[in-house]
Amino acid sequence: MNCCMNRLSRSLLIALVCYCASATGLPAEETAAERGYRHLLETPYVPAYFSQEVFDNLWKAWPAPLRVEAENATAEQRRGMAFRRYGLTTRPGDDSGLPLQFVVDEAGNWTPNCFTCHGGHIAGKTIPGLPNAHYALQTLIQEARLTKLRLQEPLATIDYGALVMPLGTTHGTTNAVIFGVALAAYRDADLNVVPASNQTRLVHHDMDAPPWWHFSKKQRLYLEGFATKGHRPLMQFALDRTNGPEKFNAWENDFRDIYAYLESLEPPPYPFDVNTELARQGEQVFHRVCAECHGTYGDRPTYPERNIPLAEVGTDRARYDALTRRHHRDYQRNWFSRYGADPVVVDPPGYVAPPLDGIWASAPYFHNGSVPTLWHVLHPDERPVVWTRTTDDGYDQRRVGLDVETLTNVPRGLDVWTRRAHFDTRMFGKSGGGHLFPDALTAAEKQAVLEYLKQL
Repeated sequence: MNCCMNRLSRSLLIALVCYCASATGLPAEETAAERGYRHLLETPYVPAYFSQEVFDNLWKAWPAPLRVEAENATAEQRRGMAFRRYGLTTRPGDDSGLPLQFVVDEAGNWTPNCFTCHGGHIAGKTIPGLPNAHYALQTLIQEARLTKLRLQEPLATIDYGALVMPLGTTHGTTNAVIFGVALAAYRDADLNVVPASNQTRLVHHDMDAPPWWHFSKKQRLYLEGFATKGHRPLMQFALDRTNGPEKFNAWENDFRDIYAYLESLEPPPYPFDVNTELARQGEQVFHRVCAECHGTYGDRPTYPERNIPLAEVGTDRARYDALTRRHHRDYQRNWFSRYGADPVVVDPPGYVAPPLDGIWASAPYFHNGSVPTLWHVLHPDERPVVWTRTTDDGYDQRRVGLDVETLTNVPRGLDVWTRRAHFDTRMFGKSGGGHLFPDALTAAEKQAVLEYLKQL
């Protein structure tokens, strides 16, 4: 009873504070989640990629037909063309025109933030926390480097790094895990930069970023769930050589707020029609076949966070092989895990089955982004060898996912950007195989489950 009264008292106090602020015209105090969102948009945690002048001149490095179009366009139109080419969007509810995916300071320096991979658009809507399935990082850095050389501007760390490490071979996926592995090799347990590398063999592979609205359901992080969830693991992307222990310690409160922001995110509702009767049938099938791994949804949701052995799930193993026992042990000994106080799973058996909230929006599917629609997830034998989008933002309501053209081979003679718009599942780390569990369902059951998945 006292506990309930205490909660009621706190609620009344919060309401009173908000009322008083409103009555006096004072702004309500910013929440931790609101501060976290602001930190992501306003605070540069790594060195800038390029200047405003470089961004404004990127079009001069484009292929001839597109370059001619840009030359005859207005500055605003060219900016829109650049946003589309590199997978950038403006910020929702913000008329500044600034990109969601970059911090742009008063001096015009463009610094990437977490939304470069975790802020995308689908079916005409920009959604912070949505995997950025349009991000063309490799192309952006290559064309920025050419532009800097032409403008005689200095190159950034990322420009040199991209010469020796692939950033991503397909739009919407990046070599993000190996970025962290390579940078961590030059750190001691306290995050001091050390001259000698303890680098092991790098398994370069592309990853599709997970939806951020799954964060609140999880107790462990990363595809194999080796790390305990906390604000410190979120800071690993800032392992630039210019950032030492002092900066990481100084930024902890920022990342506590960013953690709160991630915890606050909700999945976006499906924006199209749903056959509710068919979805009810699909829910029964889902509970019988899928819920054991992926959880239940509705009024009393559950999420088991099960790690499925690799031999059982059968999806591409490049990501699993990229982080070895040694990598997990190094993480266990360092600052990010509080020197092992936050338990680390050194020998995970496989991949953790993710929650499926908002799954309609997070296409393409699997951890490497190899499967374009949920229909293809449910029909393993029909998954395409090569696929490419039909339009920049096309959405397939029937198959639930990207509107794509399927091919047997990548066409010859494509320019680099168009080549990277084709997903070839025969390339290393890009297999669309595995997860054959839907084979246990009839065609009618698969259709019902597909309808049910729309509304999660």
